[in-house]
Amino acid sequence: MPRTRGRAPDGKWRADALSREVIVGAAVGLLDELGERGLTFRLLAKELNTGLGALYWHVANKDELVALAADQVLGDAFAADLRPEEGAGSGLRALAVAVFDALDRHPWAASHVNAPPTLANALHLLDRIGTLVARTGLPAERHFAVSTAISYYITGVSAQIVAPRATIDAATGRDDFLARTAEDWGKLDPADYPFLTRTTADLRDHDDRDQFTTGLDLLLDGLNATADPRPPT
Repeated sequence: MPRTRGRAPDGKWRADALSREVIVGAAVGLLDELGERGLTFRLLAKELNTGLGALYWHVANKDELVALAADQVLGDAFAADLRPEEGAGSGLRALAVAVFDALDRHPWAASHVNAPPTLANALHLLDRIGTLVARTGLPAERHFAVSTAISYYITGVSAQIVAPRATIDAATGRDDFLARTAEDWGKLDPADYPFLTRTTADLRDHDDRDQFTTGLDLLLDGLNATADPRPPT
């Protein structure tokens, strides 16, 4: 008899509703609330009103669970169908920003998005990037290199910007951390660090999303300049 999904009257998940999808969804909620260190199988079992053995039937260990949770966050970022008429440049930018925003909402996930991709949604992300790159006039032999470079930028730079906040916010807060770092930069010798010492205010006051999109636009501008503007036949 197939399992059904649903919650009991007390709000807990029924035992017969348990599945990997349900477990991963509950893990995302706990990770958002408690962070990666705070997530335990015992807490997850309590949240789902089930036993530890039932969890281990579906997920081997915490590492696998966190990876699956991060992959779910990634999938939620680009759940909408790719429109056939969407231009390559605008589509790639919208996709990249959607991924960054999703990881920004779930900082713990940023460092767990695999590159090269192995899980389902990470694979879908690379495939969607490649589909858009194929709409440019780039020669087919360049599609792989360009698509993977864009994929690595999206996931790698997002991780570099977002992931530290999972630790920083819990300790001192982003603003305090940036203020202290800017103060340290300001104490450097301008003769040795001319750029850093004159950009301390930019470090302290910068917007993470703007930082991400600045690099993204440079990357996409380069793609537009390289690609033949005529659509592939």
